[in-house]
Amino acid sequence: MGAWRRLLLHPGTSPWGCVRRSEWPKSGPASSWRPRSSGADSDALKDRRAQIMARGLPKQKPIEGVKQVIVVASGKGGVGKSTTAVNLALALGANDLSKAIGLLDVDVYGPSIPKMMNLRGNPELSESNLMRPLLNYGISCMSMGFLVEETAPVVWRGLMVMSAIEKLIRQVDWGQLDYLVIDMPPGTGDVQLSVSQNIPISGAVIVSTPQDIALMDAHKGAEMFRKVNVPVLGLIQNMSVFQCPKCKHETHIFGVDGAKKLAKTLGLDVLVVADFSKECHILALLFTYLS
Repeated sequence: MGAWRRLLLHPGTSPWGCVRRSEWPKSGPASSWRPRSSGADSDALKDRRAQIMARGLPKQKPIEGVKQVIVVASGKGGVGKSTTAVNLALALGANDLSKAIGLLDVDVYGPSIPKMMNLRGNPELSESNLMRPLLNYGISCMSMGFLVEETAPVVWRGLMVMSAIEKLIRQVDWGQLDYLVIDMPPGTGDVQLSVSQNIPISGAVIVSTPQDIALMDAHKGAEMFRKVNVPVLGLIQNMSVFQCPKCKHETHIFGVDGAKKLAKTLGLDVLVVADFSKECHILALLFTYLS
């Protein structure tokens, strides 16, 4: 039986079902009429929408044995993000020799950590069939670079990349770690969202050069972490100035104080300003956030 036929046979009903007859428009233009709804109904509708949206989100589960996770990210590649991640891990270990530090490289397409940490070889399997991270400079390291040949490209689609990320996070025997530093790939795509939504993160560090284009992408990266409720600890301005090794003249190749201006816009701190001639060390300011 059609809706309009039911209406003719049963005048007290509505063809829309959800709108009561008493709420039909009595007079005035049809465009100005809306069904009446109370504030309680509106709040209930918002709660219902939030529940439906939450169904598709993964539940955060801590990495077994890891106390705190710090991610090092950048919107743009080539700004020294992996160098910063390595130096952060080394600085955390050097600040307190009793702390156990791990370094995870989730840049599947361009892993840099094996080269920077001077590590080669394949991870061994533990008795529980988990991969054991490789160790150097007192840092436990895991990377896709340990699982493929150094010159072999990783030609994978998104689902395969997500599966690899899940294995790097969940199928590694980290033991007991005080800090796990995660070197993220550039951008704000699937990997960043997957890591941010699957594990609890203590904070994110954003790396950028003073260059306008790099700062634009860094801004997007910071906003992405805020949207997924990951606290941004601050910005690191890398490659701030080039100092000639002979005459010591300094040249601001990418501009001056770009990260400082962005940090002011975002209401964040600038953790480190590093140049071409010095390593990018993370100062003790980080520990005030993580303690």
